[in-house]
Amino acid sequence: MTSIRLSDGIVKDEILVVGLAVKAAKAAKSTSSLQIESGDIALDTKALLQTLADLGATGKADEVIKVPGTATRLIVFTGLGKQSATYDNEVLRRAAGAASRALSGNTSATFSLPAKNENAVQAIAEGAGLGNYLFDQFRGSTKSAQKAPLKTITVHTSLAAKSSAKDAAKVAEVISTYTYLVRDLINTPPSHLTPESFCTAISAAVKKAGGAAAGLKVTVMTDSQLRSKGYGGIIGVGQGSVNPPRLLNISYTPKGVKAKKKYAYIGKGITFDTGGLALKPALGMEAMKSDMSGAAAVCAATIAIALLKAPVAIDTWAPLAENMVSDTATRPSDVITIYGGKTVEVLNPDAEGRLVLADALVKAQESKDLDGIVDVATLTGAQVVALGTRTSAVMTNNPEFSAAFVELTKKTGEAFWPMPLPVELRASLDSPVADLANIGERMGGMLVAGLFLKEFVADELPWLHLDIAGPAYNEGAPHGYTPVGGTGIALRSLVQLALEER
Repeated sequence: MTSIRLSDGIVKDEILVVGLAVKAAKAAKSTSSLQIESGDIALDTKALLQTLADLGATGKADEVIKVPGTATRLIVFTGLGKQSATYDNEVLRRAAGAASRALSGNTSATFSLPAKNENAVQAIAEGAGLGNYLFDQFRGSTKSAQKAPLKTITVHTSLAAKSSAKDAAKVAEVISTYTYLVRDLINTPPSHLTPESFCTAISAAVKKAGGAAAGLKVTVMTDSQLRSKGYGGIIGVGQGSVNPPRLLNISYTPKGVKAKKKYAYIGKGITFDTGGLALKPALGMEAMKSDMSGAAAVCAATIAIALLKAPVAIDTWAPLAENMVSDTATRPSDVITIYGGKTVEVLNPDAEGRLVLADALVKAQESKDLDGIVDVATLTGAQVVALGTRTSAVMTNNPEFSAAFVELTKKTGEAFWPMPLPVELRASLDSPVADLANIGERMGGMLVAGLFLKEFVADELPWLHLDIAGPAYNEGAPHGYTPVGGTGIALRSLVQLALEER
């Protein structure tokens, strides 16, 4: 676990990280086109700017340049893009993340970027923490060659003595730790991460966080219990696998205070998705180990919320299954009965995530006095077509809830975009033999999936559906604080939703 601390004194680390920005055209006419942004630390900028010019520095985002220091062994310049009087927190978060990624193999570093308030302090600390990630659990002969991430991250700020800044650093440390958990689960090979072992891993994480003493409780429903109680979605998806499905529940009740609100979080937990009898093409199927990203995010977020003692009750559900090909797998045109009684004609076994979520959505609503329900899922390829690989979708039955959520994502830096649920697409889900079908109109497939889930949510209960299909798993190059593989998207915003009530 990476330790994050604050300081406003002498830099004791051998490495100092500062920002490098691009001046506006007018300001750059007679001087260097670059601006060093070193926060509260004074540097010999004239000499350093000449060195940076000789090295061809640009100050653009994701650029990291290391030069020998005087008071420190290294000065690391991380790109901030265009110079600004007040940098956006996400700019600071990404710049710190790019620097910490580049510093693997070192023990510690001090980050001195422009931090004018506690939110900026948290952003820098989060970025440095999130970029400081390594997944090497399955390396053998090459493990020793991997460069270890930083053990200690220090954020240099004049606000270091303030309790609000210390709280911000604490949030950043918890966010980083539990984002690592999400990433680790996503990156784990599917032969090692089954529905059962997912439950074991989360149970261990809850115990490590304090369990009942932290207000946390875990229960797991087995496949036999799911079958006997009528969870037809989870059973229908998981019945083709030798690894039986599970339904994991984590409840968090704040200790010593009355919960100001109560939310249900639900995460899609397909530990591997072959497509079932609607078999996916081989190309790209290896990324389907990430189809449990939603479940990992909601579970880890709940533990983080407990450690941060947010005054909000959370009831979290992770429906877990492997969607495999076998003689017992659900067939196209089979009809299953979702928990609660609605029947679904399974026209496409590869539209499986909505089936397990439907069970969990109905179950979650048995909890009394919910103020809102949020599901998180790598649900549709159509999300990637519509919004790309870095922006997730938000669909809702309550525009006010959606607007409030999108507003708080400006604090977390996670990109979400509101999408509609057009009523005219609902008819495409009609089935001649069941209450509804699991697929409908292909055009607008992300919206159709949202409309399917909406069928299992009471109209009066504020609900958000977060489709994170593209952003959950980075198959490209690392960038900012985002590594290759599992990203941990949605965790920060789920935590912030609870922290809004502090």
